[in-house]
Amino acid sequence: MKKLTVSLLVILLLGSVLFAAGTSETKSSVKEVVIGVFEPLTGENGGGGYQEALGIRYANEVYPTVKINGETYKVRLVEADNKSDKTEAVTAAQSLLSSGASVIIGSYGSGVSIAAGDIFLDNKIPAIGASCTNPQVTQGNDYYFRVCFLDPFQGTVMANFAWQEGAKKAAVITQLGDDYSSGLGNFFSKAFKDLGGNVVSEQRFQTNTTDFKSILTNIKAAAPDVIFAPSSIATAPLIIKQARELGMTAKIMAGDTWENSSIIENAGKSAEGVVLSTFFDDADPATAEAAKFIQGFKPYLVKNNQPEIIPAVSALGYDAYITALKAIEKANSTKGSAIRDALASVAVEGVTGKITFNANGDADKDMAFIKVVKDGQFKFLKTVSIM
Repeated sequence: MKKLTVSLLVILLLGSVLFAAGTSETKSSVKEVVIGVFEPLTGENGGGGYQEALGIRYANEVYPTVKINGETYKVRLVEADNKSDKTEAVTAAQSLLSSGASVIIGSYGSGVSIAAGDIFLDNKIPAIGASCTNPQVTQGNDYYFRVCFLDPFQGTVMANFAWQEGAKKAAVITQLGDDYSSGLGNFFSKAFKDLGGNVVSEQRFQTNTTDFKSILTNIKAAAPDVIFAPSSIATAPLIIKQARELGMTAKIMAGDTWENSSIIENAGKSAEGVVLSTFFDDADPATAEAAKFIQGFKPYLVKNNQPEIIPAVSALGYDAYITALKAIEKANSTKGSAIRDALASVAVEGVTGKITFNANGDADKDMAFIKVVKDGQFKFLKTVSIM
């Protein structure tokens, strides 16, 4: 009797082991593709990087799988914080390659994107920038693409806007060592001069500067009609408040980084009248994907303790993600080189419009949105196209 009982126990134990092994095999048989998220979640650009990452995370919730050769693959995001720092950017990029990422999305901030570019190129893993607008991001790099417009276009848009509003004299403030700030400032200056305008003052500041009074005093003496100050979210409210405290009435303008509610919160009433260029306006969805995104992303923002105002960089992060999926499907592969080749000819209907890439890997876009801070909110002014 005892022998029978022992035999039954052995059979039951073997059965349970076999069952467990079968369950494990089922779980391990789920195929996946890894998409790396290369963003500054901390540091000077942490606020903007987080907003961009939210757009990518939301896109992953909406489209959690991708088809490769008729099979369904789960898409797993792996995030690496580049900390808004060029040295850290290299480390973050290498960690994403170690994770097995087939394609990378990011980064917010052109400087960190440029710093990591050779890592992606040398390892033949394509990267898709969402909002990194400096031309150097993709120049000479066959493995870097982006879904946003570029700084030469954005600088020209803002110079044209200033000129059309009657400005004849402009001052430009840029950050030393910041590729985005210095690049966009230079493109604005050139375009404004080409229109016949006069750049009466060009001022530069070091990273982590908090006192802009001496710079602004020099600018005030030059009496510009507009001040163009492309800079980070952290720096923007300081420049705005201190300019108004000095009694300066010139129109203050910047690029896409300034479309962030924290700037209005920190600058307060001084932010009234600030003008900026951006990539997206949720009041006028351009595509069916945009309408779908707007409806779903606003509750997602609230869920993540964010204001119910859609940042343009979130829309671009979403677009970069769905572009990556389209390329993976077209390549029918998780291999980086195959995905890169597919990206070169992919066409996507995104939130920010139709996305195709030119020979440099840049999105073929020719339209920007101009917004103004009015009554404590970003209000749409007009769209500008330059052919």
